[in-house]
Amino acid sequence: MDETVLTLAMTLGKVEESEQLKALCCAAREELESLLRPGMTPEECGGAFPLAAAWMALAALAVAGDDGVVSFTAGDVSVRQGGGGDRAAALRMQARQVMRPYLLDGGFSFRSVKG
Repeated sequence: MDETVLTLAMTLGKVEESEQLKALCCAAREELESLLRPGMTPEECGGAFPLAAAWMALAALAVAGDDGVVSFTAGDVSVRQGGGGDRAAALRMQARQVMRPYLLDGGFSFRSVKG
């Protein structure tokens, strides 16, 4: 499964294979496995599982590679920051969306109201 996740991450992110990416793919797989509903296996999720894990690994890579300031200009002062955090949030949201049918419900639960 880790090889499939790694291959997808390299293809989707247009990045080269690296030890950092391998570790992030493994961590993403483990995180997703921990979020699955009881009794659910990654194989039962079909192609959604490796795709979501790849997106989560790329999200972590985007944050890790974001050095903060991308450009700085002294005349008429302008500072531009990288969008690694925004990209990471979008990738994680995509991963959770595709895995929604298989994950534990982490949403709001309304139980009762005392009147």
